[in-house]
Amino acid sequence: MTTLDIYEVEAFGAGLPFRGNPAAVVPLDRFLDDAVLAKIAAANNLAETAFFVPAESAGTYRLRWFTPTVEVPLCGHATLATAFVIMTILNPGCPAVTFESASGPLAVTKDGDVLALDFPSRPAQPCVAPAGVEAALGAAPESWRSAANFLLAVFPHEADVAALAPDFKALKAATGCGLIATAPADSAEGGDFVSRFFAPADGIDEDPVTGSAHCSLTPYWAQRLGKRHLEARQISARGGFLTLDERGSRTGIAGRCRLYLEGRIHI
Repeated sequence: MTTLDIYEVEAFGAGLPFRGNPAAVVPLDRFLDDAVLAKIAAANNLAETAFFVPAESAGTYRLRWFTPTVEVPLCGHATLATAFVIMTILNPGCPAVTFESASGPLAVTKDGDVLALDFPSRPAQPCVAPAGVEAALGAAPESWRSAANFLLAVFPHEADVAALAPDFKALKAATGCGLIATAPADSAEGGDFVSRFFAPADGIDEDPVTGSAHCSLTPYWAQRLGKRHLEARQISARGGFLTLDERGSRTGIAGRCRLYLEGRIHI
């Protein structure tokens, strides 16, 4: 029998319980077979399970992310959660780490209780919505854009995004990718913009807080609002808060984490 440590961390939740996006973090000496990693992620049944192993250089780790159904090329909240585990539990006082990933090197720095990701930017370009997407979403946005493996639906008002109730089975059939819905923030809760993220094709109907989506949201809103420093809210049921910096080819994504549970996996 093999025993593995596991931590569940709430990322981008402003340090509050039951907020943000929960990610499972599993430290390893070496990566197990892909089939085993996939089964662990499926059993965890969280938006993401992160597995990491030490790399050759000090402070550097190899990192992979799995949803309950697929491995993904980039994940923000689980990267933030992994850095939190390293910097606060496994190596307290460590100010920075770098992850080697399918999306290249990803640096994370810590300032007090705030962790900041340095991620690649993925600017979105205007596009025509695939057939059936608006019907599945249940609403027609004012414009459509596409970036990497995401669709971006831009609405005029925060309430439009909050009211969305997609048909997830139809959305999965129509898109085969993640869909971001966004609008200017116009409620008393503040911020520059809001979003929600749907990814039924990846086994996640709605993701609570999606760091990687902000690699596309940040350049869009930075250009539209004429500002490089942004405050964002993801208005899922759990809710999340992100501080963003537009840096050209890179995007800064910062937030807080909270340890929810820790335990052991026996396989």
